[in-house]
Amino acid sequence: MKQFEVPNGYRSRLITAIKQKRKADDKLKKDFTPTLLDLGTVQFYLARHLGFCYGVENAIDIAYKTIEENKGKRIYLLSEMIHNPQVNADLIQKGVKFLHDTNGNAMIPIEELTADDVVMIPAFGTTLELEKVIQDKGIEIQKYNTTCPFVEKVWNRSDQIAKKGYSVVIHGKPKHEETRATFSHAAANTPTLIVNDMEETIVLGDYILGKMSMDAFKEYFAGRYSIGFDPILDLLKIGVVNQTTQLATDTQAISDYLKQIIIKKYGAENIESHFADTRDTLCYATNDNQSAVIGLLETSADLAIVMGGKNSSNSSHLVELCEQKLPTYFIDDVSKVVSESEIIHADWKNKTAQVVHNYLPQKETVKILMTSGASCPDAVVESVIQKIAGYFGKEAALDQLILEWEKHQAI
Repeated sequence: MKQFEVPNGYRSRLITAIKQKRKADDKLKKDFTPTLLDLGTVQFYLARHLGFCYGVENAIDIAYKTIEENKGKRIYLLSEMIHNPQVNADLIQKGVKFLHDTNGNAMIPIEELTADDVVMIPAFGTTLELEKVIQDKGIEIQKYNTTCPFVEKVWNRSDQIAKKGYSVVIHGKPKHEETRATFSHAAANTPTLIVNDMEETIVLGDYILGKMSMDAFKEYFAGRYSIGFDPILDLLKIGVVNQTTQLATDTQAISDYLKQIIIKKYGAENIESHFADTRDTLCYATNDNQSAVIGLLETSADLAIVMGGKNSSNSSHLVELCEQKLPTYFIDDVSKVVSESEIIHADWKNKTAQVVHNYLPQKETVKILMTSGASCPDAVVESVIQKIAGYFGKEAALDQLILEWEKHQAI
């Protein structure tokens, strides 16, 4: 797999050594058991897969090379490159400016751009409409494109089934940058509809089976279907694709549900004429991280800490999985670990910060599960481990453990 140039400040001696050793021992990625860092009175269990994915490293590599190659020029990103505060802050510090916020609201008027400016497409991709606006300014928008290859794979698959006459149903958050981009690309070729979750999918199924009026359908899905969408004609043949950072199990469940609806209406013998198999659009990295957390949760522990940007969809889904089993704290950097008795937790549902006291139990051995989202630097994970280890007086033991892992890495 291609190797990317990622700033050393995002790397971690410990996590790099662990990842390389686990990769060497499990080339087929079938072992989802966690890695144990045993410091006696505190034990850290790290998910088999965590941190930067291929798409994020690709985006960071392109962004930093773009900055290096265009010194003296004004450089813009259409929006946050990824949902990680450290990376975005670093880009801003290097002079990069964001044209839009995460909801697509303008922060800098497009009218201010000139043909001499550099504009980067974020890892989520962008809409065809915005691409055209930038191109009309005389800017080579595709020259600095950090769109994740797996997002582009979803677009390509949508295009393939569109050519066969299928409409596209997108499982995604309607306001998320990636979902907006995928909707734009799909809608350019075929009727397109967004469903956020299984609840909305059931409503869609009810309409397909004739249990809902067209007016009720249009009101329920207002703003989430393409221009000219005709529910009577455009739901005769469908295929499901997803926002790549959604829970893979949720996307599969939605696809399976709609497949059964189609079978119920048209018969199993006619399924291929009305339903496209699109399972190959699921992102491997998202799937690996989620599977690793499922494996992680088989370990009995006192708490879990998930690291990632508060706006990160893939990180919040990892939190969602962990919260089903044990107390879970969602943080974006080491500063949120305030002390041994206080942590600032990001409530992913309400988008609020909560100060939690006594998060570390008073017991002989404290067991902590840890993972991080696909846009979280490994350095954040190591810094959190170091800080908590310090509360137990285990700094020296951790340093020794890092040396031992690095020896494994060298073998």
